[in-house]
Amino acid sequence: MNNFKTVLSLIFLLPLLGIGQNAGIIPQPLKVVMKKEAFNITAMTPIIADDTNRGNASFLQKILKDKLHKDLPIKGKGDKGIILGTNPQLTASLGEEGYTLNVGDKSISIMAGTTTGVFYGIQSLQQLMDTANSTSRNIVISGMEIEDCPRFAWRAFMLDEGRYFKGKEQVKKLLDQMSLLKMNIFHWHLTDDQGWRLEIKKYPKLTQVGSTRSDSQIGGWDSPERSKVSHSGYYTQEEVKEIIAYASERQITIIPEIEIPGHASAAIASYPWLGTIGELKEVPTVFGKLPDSYNVSDPRVYEFLENVLTEVMDLFPSNIIHIGGDEVKFDAWKTSTEIQDFMKQNDLATPGDMHIFFTNKISNFLNSNGHRMMGWNEILGENVHEWQEDTDMEVKENLAQNTLVHFWKGNLDLVSKAVREGYEIVNSYHEYTYLDYSYKYIPLEKAYSFDPIPEGLEDSFHNKVIGSGCQMWGEWIPEVKDMDRMVFPRLAAYAEVGWSSLKRKDYTVFRSNLSYLLEKWKMNGIVLPQKFEKQDFDEK
Repeated sequence: MNNFKTVLSLIFLLPLLGIGQNAGIIPQPLKVVMKKEAFNITAMTPIIADDTNRGNASFLQKILKDKLHKDLPIKGKGDKGIILGTNPQLTASLGEEGYTLNVGDKSISIMAGTTTGVFYGIQSLQQLMDTANSTSRNIVISGMEIEDCPRFAWRAFMLDEGRYFKGKEQVKKLLDQMSLLKMNIFHWHLTDDQGWRLEIKKYPKLTQVGSTRSDSQIGGWDSPERSKVSHSGYYTQEEVKEIIAYASERQITIIPEIEIPGHASAAIASYPWLGTIGELKEVPTVFGKLPDSYNVSDPRVYEFLENVLTEVMDLFPSNIIHIGGDEVKFDAWKTSTEIQDFMKQNDLATPGDMHIFFTNKISNFLNSNGHRMMGWNEILGENVHEWQEDTDMEVKENLAQNTLVHFWKGNLDLVSKAVREGYEIVNSYHEYTYLDYSYKYIPLEKAYSFDPIPEGLEDSFHNKVIGSGCQMWGEWIPEVKDMDRMVFPRLAAYAEVGWSSLKRKDYTVFRSNLSYLLEKWKMNGIVLPQKFEKQDFDEK
């Protein structure tokens, strides 16, 4: 580890041509100016926090206790020590999440317009401490001035647990790394064909039946191989509350995803009357796009979904609920007399119209309860799949205007089209952001190169692209070590995509700054791909 500190100490002193100086922090701050003086943190250094930052002070105290093995004193006043303060006037220049960090010989000062900004300043300080010259008695932080704020408001990581349940300790591990990297949205994919992972008190069979499958496909898509091992797991609502509180302490909002109307086989296996085909007897053991979906013509299905979503809204503080909406196989609807009659009664010409009509009903319900709907971009009614018939997607219905559209597939021109039509977009284009794709397909440098703003989009619409997300789909990650290898170190690249300004992005600098994180992750038991296990890694 000392080698890493030596290398990074040298990096701190080198100005980067055209983009300012490098503090060694990921994501790269907006402005950095290095200074000659330094500050020495010892066990006697006070943390000085105003009343609004008591929580931040306690958080920093825990970080420093891990390093100095003693609780640093927390005080309300003083000008010598580590100073945490809020000044609402700073939001005009730094926004809700920006901060300043100044290291002099008498103090370290972190100031922001909000406590969230102060928290992100603490995360930058934590990285500086991780790479500083230190002992068990003191930590020497080089002098510098940082002014920083994010490029995008939405900086997300998605974990799919519908396929393989990981458990709360692994979720907390991911939340810790997200917060260190200033990512602020944990998109939690909790239901899918192969598993229902969230306790719903009104419908206990969703977890009694839907959380367990007897076997699992292995070996890839269409493979006949099976694990011959059952898989199960779900979160009680009390466990979810614990995880929500843990995320909130780290300034992370959890967005739950409850798949509607497709990818619903686990729910249908639990309550067969929910389905369109009516043949499902157990939770599927194969992955991919499965044939059945909710019977969108049945009033009982709407009642079920409203009851489920009511419990979800009551449980999660976020006012955004992700409803999926992707990869709906329309064959079941096309062959259902009941659904065809419903479509005629409601003047719905195509399955695509039926999909939008249904999605808008869910949107209206969420809106009436103070929530906003989010869904994958199929809900716009565009045909983005080679297996979908074009005639099925000749739509007249329009998606509810306040829907947050999560773009993942199709021509990137569809992003520009959607924002021009007034929709807000989170851009998670799969060819750059899917963590289940191999490093051969999405190497680290390609992940880092992603820009959520499509090329050619007029400046006046840039604010409609509110950010990006990276997705850890779970079909082929049964073990935590499998997940770790796919997430790390690409998570750091996506963090910088979401936070750092384009003028500050530089892949060579990012790779240098990444060295200490690789070592830290290894020391914390995170399994890295073999090519990233040595300091001078080669991803080619």
